[in-house]
Amino acid sequence: MNPLRSVRARLGLALLLVIAGALGIVYLIVVPSLERRLVEAKLHQLEKAAPVVAQRLEASVRLQWDLVAEEQARAFNARVVVYEVSRRGRTVLRSVASSGEEPLDGDPVAVRSARTLRLARGTVTRGRERFAEAAHPLKRPVVVLLSSSLRDALESVDQVKRRLLLAGLLALSVALVVGLGAASLFARRIRRLERAANRIAGGHFDEPVRDSGSDELAELASAFDRMRLRLAQLDRARGEFIANASHELRTPIFSLSGFLELLAEEDVSAPTRREFLAEMRTQVDRLTRLATDLLDLSRLDAGRLRIDRVPIDLARVARAAAAEFGPLAQTAGKQLELAADGAVVAMGDEQRVLQIVRILVENALRHTPEGTTVLVSAAMADGLVALAVRDDGPGIPPKELANVFDRFYRVEGGIASGSGLGLAIARELAQAMGGTLEVDSEPGRTAFSLRLPPRAAAARFHVKTGELVTSERPPG
Repeated sequence: MNPLRSVRARLGLALLLVIAGALGIVYLIVVPSLERRLVEAKLHQLEKAAPVVAQRLEASVRLQWDLVAEEQARAFNARVVVYEVSRRGRTVLRSVASSGEEPLDGDPVAVRSARTLRLARGTVTRGRERFAEAAHPLKRPVVVLLSSSLRDALESVDQVKRRLLLAGLLALSVALVVGLGAASLFARRIRRLERAANRIAGGHFDEPVRDSGSDELAELASAFDRMRLRLAQLDRARGEFIANASHELRTPIFSLSGFLELLAEEDVSAPTRREFLAEMRTQVDRLTRLATDLLDLSRLDAGRLRIDRVPIDLARVARAAAAEFGPLAQTAGKQLELAADGAVVAMGDEQRVLQIVRILVENALRHTPEGTTVLVSAAMADGLVALAVRDDGPGIPPKELANVFDRFYRVEGGIASGSGLGLAIARELAQAMGGTLEVDSEPGRTAFSLRLPPRAAAARFHVKTGELVTSERPPG
């Protein structure tokens, strides 16, 4: 990888640019502001001094103006020039007294004061040097000019510039070193996360993902570790499912193979042949049920399963399930009861709802001891229509409740029958119909509740996206 494209280099460069930009802003704000303030201070000083000099000149005779100019120049640390104003078509100034030898004829500040007969001030450049000036008119056609060099003030500004630049270079150097160091630590943490992600992608879930920080990277590491644990759980569940599915497939296949060999013998009696055929039919049913579960899951994953959302009577579905599993419950020494009086109408797919109830009732009958009562009920609850399957069996351990709807998951210590797919399929079907499937369990009671929206405009929704596919359909 190009070193300049690394996170370390980019973070260091970003910090460098931020500090350089901040120093540049400080430079652009401080230096011009300081220069303006120094120039303004000098102009203000000359502006206050000009009327004083004008009064001294007014109080003295013309022959003494040179002496007054020298005296006031020393007092205010500025050059003093006295101009006589002549207005012959245009304003012309002629120097009549000065504290210096160099003539300042045609000074723009003095000309402006002579024209307006008011105090004027400003800066001028002579040669390569700037001067602050203030001019004040006298009662006679005379203007006095005070001019002071800005060399000292500008040198102070230049010194501030040099110190700012030196401090800026020092700050940038320190920022570069500190930024690269901090970026290196940050980049190492990212590389650790990258290695952890590669390990997880390679199927190695044994090493935890840790980060000692308390920032967003630490939160990302925690998310990675949760993902690792979840994937490890799914990987174990997948392995268990493959083993269980292999066993589920192998057992009926071997059984069918054995019965076929026995039936091939000529001396099998008719009662024995009927017994063999009945057992073969049972094994075929087991294979069919497993194949159906796998097919439903593949359709759900591929988004090809379409669910009808039409008005259905959950009481009728509950009665159908009770009638279907009644003989099985009686054979297993358990009691199956029904609580569904009157019509309880919800929006859903009747065949899919019946599939869910079959899964719930079959689980209740399979995983509870003899003498257990299983109740199938349909009623309104919290604004939704609920179809519930309850039993008074031993209940589900609390630590298992969060995982009972996971694919391939089977409660520890439970009877090793089934593929562990039924509840996962049931919940996905419930969600596809716009409802929920919830479980509540404690010792002596377990309840699975399917909640569906009440009757409304019927529509067909896609199982994965929930998009409207068809318009209203008649009940049924």
